[in-house]
Amino acid sequence: MLPTDANFMGNVFGGAILADLDRAAYITATRHSQSNCVTASFDRVDFLRPVHVGQVVEYEARLTFVGRSSMEVAIEVRAEALAGGEKYPVVNAWITMVAVDPEGHPVPAPPLELTTEEERAEFERGRARMDARRGQRPAFGGTARPPRARNASSKR
Repeated sequence: MLPTDANFMGNVFGGAILADLDRAAYITATRHSQSNCVTASFDRVDFLRPVHVGQVVEYEARLTFVGRSSMEVAIEVRAEALAGGEKYPVVNAWITMVAVDPEGHPVPAPPLELTTEEERAEFERGRARMDARRGQRPAFGGTARPPRARNASSKR
């Protein structure tokens, strides 16, 4: 991480890490779907320890669930000194990406190949998280408009 990524305490801004998380999720989902992908949600991001300027940061991203067009990407982030040494966890995140066509409409993503019991269990946990996200999503449907501001002169 570079000095331009730092806050006044010498730690890396969380926003710099979030941008890298988004890139890692995009690469992972795009490789799987073989189509362009967009970020639908950051379900959860846990900052476990600070990252300091000069450290090397490693992002390990994997698909945990694939629906029709949406994909959940789990990312574990670790940091270590540039000269080497023990890696330690700094961030865990779950991001939902959606495969889209050139006009931005969702397209089907290939199913996730599950070969172990652990992969199948993680897939079911991912399905549960996806269902929970759907239940918490606002019912705007993209058509809601913000409330009109009241004009002070309309009061009488």
